[in-house]
Amino acid sequence: QVQEIVFKNFYTAFLSVRVQRPGPSGSRRWVTCLRDLCLMPCPHTEEGSQDYFCLHRHQMLCDVDQVTAMRFILRQPSPVWLHFTIEDLQIFPPGQKSPQKDFPSWLSQLTPPEQPASLHGELPDPEKVSTEVQQMWVLTEVIRARQAAARIGRFDVDGCYDVNLLSYT
Repeated sequence: QVQEIVFKNFYTAFLSVRVQRPGPSGSRRWVTCLRDLCLMPCPHTEEGSQDYFCLHRHQMLCDVDQVTAMRFILRQPSPVWLHFTIEDLQIFPPGQKSPQKDFPSWLSQLTPPEQPASLHGELPDPEKVSTEVQQMWVLTEVIRARQAAARIGRFDVDGCYDVNLLSYT
């Protein structure tokens, strides 16, 4: 029997889970109990790529009692990530304490601030910020225009350890 499945993602975008259960007349059959769970909202970026996940029994599409084997089907459609997997896989039966309840007491007693801080008085004037950003952009364009078209490379002279190149104007 499976109550929870806990794991750490490592660049897997979608997860499907199939379980093998006893069927009629002693045969065993595979049943999909989780289909294409999105672990990374955008497979091409890192969001969700190394998050911890906890799958509960009620999230499954089928009954997860009398499971004899499990298959985890991992998909990553993005060519950006060559290697993807899941790590720290733990499967908990009903009645066994999950790791969520093992947090230190000081961590579980943290409460969010009563009132969110008001940022309106602390933010700079948008007009001033816009003007300064525009000035910085103009300066970068001026610097880019003044740069030499050809880069001066490194000079190597055979047999010499130190070369001083002087330019006379």
